[in-house]
Amino acid sequence: MTTPVIGLCAAFESARWGFWEQPAAILPGTYLDKVRSAGGLPVGLIPGTGIEPLLDRVDGLLLMGGVDLEPETYGAAKSVKTEATVPERDAFELVLARAALARDLPVLGICRGMQILNVAAGGTLHQHLPDAGFAEHRRSPGRLDDATFHEVDVVPHSRAAELAGSGLQVVNSHHHQGIDAVGTGAVVTAWSVPDRLPEAIEFPGRQYALGVQWHPEVEHLPHALTGFVAVAATRDKEDQPA
Repeated sequence: MTTPVIGLCAAFESARWGFWEQPAAILPGTYLDKVRSAGGLPVGLIPGTGIEPLLDRVDGLLLMGGVDLEPETYGAAKSVKTEATVPERDAFELVLARAALARDLPVLGICRGMQILNVAAGGTLHQHLPDAGFAEHRRSPGRLDDATFHEVDVVPHSRAAELAGSGLQVVNSHHHQGIDAVGTGAVVTAWSVPDRLPEAIEFPGRQYALGVQWHPEVEHLPHALTGFVAVAATRDKEDQPA
């Protein structure tokens, strides 16, 4: 069995290194380390064109965290509570996500990546959770350690349960947006406790299509990405939906 290639959609942000500060495609080391430790070979996918050739070269797609989605991507007017957006990245990841679902390419969405999966399937988002009656989910911005831990209720025998365990589990997150209407073909398989905000969605019938609102890539949680990478490793590239 060859090492599966996992494509990670890079963030496109201003970055500083050495004497330089300029726009850059960024892939945090935590994601790269978790993919490698699960047996995958991570490669960066840079926002731009040429979607189909990219997907032809990878065995799985990982949509990572980041800034807010542009509300027009799910047919909403922008709220004053919506924060920074990167429309170029939104457009790139939405096309990638739709193409991955259409060809049954294994896909894992983390935090913003789960929201991308939901919007790609026609779902919508709450632009600011406290305004929608949910609890505060961003108590410690910029951190994913103990201060961000909270409980979720995970459906047994789901892909989310394979990643985190079933029933009440502890995860980490900080976000102010979340799923409103669930996308076509998706089902919710984890909810936050106690406010019941969707924390995981997946697409039954697909080889692997899971989105989680928390961050399994950080070392503070023992959640391995081995299930995702294993499915990518055994995927039959010739057996794709028309």
